[in-house]
Amino acid sequence: MMAEGVGEPPLHRSPNMAASSVPSTAPVPSPPKRFLVLFDFDETIVNESSDDAVVRAAPGQQLPDWLRHSYREGYYNEQMQRILAYMAEQGVTEDSIRSKVEQIPPTPGLLTLFQYLQSRKQDFELVVVSDANMYFIEAWLERAGARHLFHRIFTNPASFDAQGRLVLLPFHAHDCQRCPDNMCKQVIVRGYLARRQQERGGCPFQRVFYVGDGANDICPMLALGPRDTAFPRRHFPMHRLLQEMQDAGTEGLKVSVVPWASGQDVVDCLNRLEEER
Repeated sequence: MMAEGVGEPPLHRSPNMAASSVPSTAPVPSPPKRFLVLFDFDETIVNESSDDAVVRAAPGQQLPDWLRHSYREGYYNEQMQRILAYMAEQGVTEDSIRSKVEQIPPTPGLLTLFQYLQSRKQDFELVVVSDANMYFIEAWLERAGARHLFHRIFTNPASFDAQGRLVLLPFHAHDCQRCPDNMCKQVIVRGYLARRQQERGGCPFQRVFYVGDGANDICPMLALGPRDTAFPRRHFPMHRLLQEMQDAGTEGLKVSVVPWASGQDVVDCLNRLEEER
């Protein structure tokens, strides 16, 4: 006879006892979170490019000219693969790389924003969408005590192999002409929104927020609607390009735009929108 609970004796029922009379012990499911917050990583969560920070672990804290000049426009992931291979050849260790990542400061007010979202975790689902890599992002978030805040991380796979080399791979292939060859964030965002709506029993997020800074954060803006909000970092490429698109009346751009200089700016806006329940 199979026990009805792991480590518990089976329940003994009277033959006359209806099964429906046994009270259910199943947990009451939590209501779906109302809002989705998407974060870029480099220069959005952390205050510089994690790739640039890691280069400081190289001999002389810089790369040779032949390596720097090997970059092809739109193929940065490929370039970073060469850089990491070079660093491994030079004897740069995992500890050195991880230390450089962990030392990157957060953007101004970012930890305040994380604390706000943690205090309202019943309402906000958090996701990273970044063209950095999994090793850098998880190392930094774990050091900051913030990894648990994020439901998913979409980024380029990266891990150390048996020879001590950090092996970086592209995230996916796509047909978007706007984006680098290894990642289109609009494809990621559209796919995630559709999948989560299905997983949530057909219930979409009430609003989607996107916090970013770079040119590659523009394409996913076309996946968002008029109730959603883009938070471009003030005076960074995403901010300038969104302004140009708004001025030109770009078709398909429906999202509201709220620039930020500090995480507190994002908190203030989220507070206002939460009051519109």
